Amino acid sequence: MRVVASVEEARSARAALEGSVGFVPTMGCLHDGHLALVRRARAETNRVVASIFVNPIQFGPAEDLASYPRTRERDLDFLEQEGVSLVFVPTEAVIYPEGYDTYVEVGALTRRLEGAARPGHFRGVATVVAKLLNIVSPDRMYMGEKDAQQLRVVRKMVSDLAFPVEVVAIPTVREADGLAMSSRNRYLSPDERRAAAVIPGALAAARESVDHGERRADQVRDLVAAAIAAESLAAAEYISVADPDTLDEVDVIAGPALLSVAVRVGKTRLIDNTTLLP
Repeated sequence: MRVVASVEEARSARAALEGSVGFVPTMGCLHDGHLALVRRARAETNRVVASIFVNPIQFGPAEDLASYPRTRERDLDFLEQEGVSLVFVPTEAVIYPEGYDTYVEVGALTRRLEGAARPGHFRGVATVVAKLLNIVSPDRMYMGEKDAQQLRVVRKMVSDLAFPVEVVAIPTVREADGLAMSSRNRYLSPDERRAAAVIPGALAAARESVDHGERRADQVRDLVAAAIAAESLAAAEYISVADPDTLDEVDVIAGPALLSVAVRVGKTRLIDNTTLLP
């Protein structure tokens, strides 16, 4: 496995890879969710490239950029064990050199949910993904469904800007109690970790309600809100039942709908989602 830090090295190493290339962009602190992306990429392409970069411009001023877990050597060991061919580990100065002043904006999809809660977040995501795609030039890029809005924003950017890459979505990988795997789970105290199970529990209750015939989106939102409110350590920031393509809120669940939530458990902000099928 080759590890490179400069754009020039990354492009040269990528050019030397034979066959199709799958790309897994990460911010490090890898867990089984990331490794599922790597394994899928390895199964579907000839070579796998990964990146590790904590992207500063997708964090707000009061967010956890400084404390975001950084476990580079551990991450590189994992990637080598998974058969990754090339890892790009740039510094902030490599991605955003002095004088950098170009950003990618995606429109309506970024104005709600995570975009409303975290102004500028998706501008940062779209910018770094665009730059990484230009450097790595993969055939396929692998992303998790846990970050449902991010996945849709990136797909929109790739389509609108005609990037020659297929974006492949991988189902959310979960802990034994259903909690979606996330690098931020390590922020949770033992009591908070137990309390966080309320999130997949609330999503499961919503799916069961729809399975039994509930079609009123407001009733589903209320059900999820009540389930989360029953846990004293958890507080919902938003609960959305939306069109899975546009993310517009729906009144009636007449077709597949995306139920997504952001929940604070203690001081830790967690997101999750599920698809409701009437």
